[in-house]
This record gives sequence, C-alpha cells and structure tokens, in this order.
Amino acid sequence: MRTHAADASSRNKKPALEIVLKCDSDGSIQAVEGALSRISLPEADVTIIQSGIGDIHKSDIQIAETGSRLIAGFQVGVETGTEKLLGECGVEVRLYDVIYRLTEDIEIIAKSIIPHVPEEQIIGTARVIALFKSSRKGIIIGCDVLSGHLAHGQHFRIISAMGPVYAGTIESMHREKDVIQKAVPAQQVGIKIRNFNRVKKGDLVESYKAVPLREIRQWKPRGEIIRIV
Repeated sequence: MRTHAADASSRNKKPALEIVLKCDSDGSIQAVEGALSRISLPEADVTIIQSGIGDIHKSDIQIAETGSRLIAGFQVGVETGTEKLLGECGVEVRLYDVIYRLTEDIEIIAKSIIPHVPEEQIIGTARVIALFKSSRKGIIIGCDVLSGHLAHGQHFRIISAMGPVYAGTIESMHREKDVIQKAVPAQQVGIKIRNFNRVKKGDLVESYKAVPLREIRQWKPRGEIIRIV
C-alpha cells in the first residue's frame, strides 16, 4: 500500500480530485498512475492519496473519506458487506477493466469540479474625450464611440492605464441635448456616472454582456458501486 503526500501549494491554488486507487498488481498500479499523471488540466489536479493491491476494503473507504470520496478500482472487486458503509460515508466506488476508460472517466469527473466563471462578450468600446461636472457626487463623461455600440441599460466599465476602475450600468446617454438609446462608431455621447469622479481623458469605456455557460453537471459521490465498461 502506498500513501501519496499531497502537494499543499497546488491544492491551495486550484481544486483537486483526490482519489484512492486499488489495482490487481503492482504493475497495474504503475501503469494507471502513469496514465493519470498525464491528465493535464490547467484548472484542476488529479491526486492519488493512497494506492494499493487487491480488492477494495472498508479501510479504503475510510481513507477515501479524507479526500474526494472516490475509489477507483482497476481489475479488482469489492469486499462483501461494504455497500452499507459506502452509503453511510458517501463514498463512490468506480470499477474499470480498461486503463483508457479509467483515465477518460476520471478526467471527466475532474473537469466537472472546476468552478466555471461566467464569460463576457464585449459589445462596444469608446474613449473618454471630455469630462463635465454634473453634481457633487457625479460627472458626465464625453465619449467617442470606437467600435460596436453603446446602449441604454448595458453594463459597462471604465478602464484606466492601471486596469478597471469603475463598473456600472448605462442609465442615460445624451448626444448634445438629445437623450438617445444607442450610440455607434464616430458618434460622441455623454454618459452620467454617479458617485465616482476619478475618470481621466483617454480612459477606455467597454460595454459588455454575460454569456450563458454551457451547463456542466458537477460530479458528486453517490455512495454506491459503479462499473464502467
């Protein structure tokens, strides 16, 4: 039986799928560990917290509880009478006969635990060309629209040389004295900003919208034995 030291520094940086591995021989352990080490995910790790030879026993379930509550078994069985303990501990056993299917399945599970940050689509950009005092708590920024479009109700942010400095919603836009709903390239518009006055000429304005993510069902241990064929 081998106990694998966890890499604390990498665990702090990104999520890890921590598994117990049981195989039919030492040669199989080396082959499976080698295959799992080739799973390369920039946003998640696959870590073997313990590996051993032979069928899966109650002691393996207890070790799996300290990790992601997953036991991967390659060409092994499960000790009789462990089903109740699996359910009580919420540990899942997945059994494989082919290394390729094992690594493919583990990679899918690892991908499912990655936190997914909503993506954004840039709708329009503009450059701040003038500043007008509006009130004690706000200003109007004069913008030259560069690309796409700016529209009432859009989310937008102001980006200085040091990075984003403000984010809000376009509540109103004016072109000269007229209230407008949309501005396109080559047009100059005024956008009112509340409670912020650190905008500078030359800053970039970006309007954007959130892009819905493709739903990915996160894996959770089911407290049972599953054979992957």
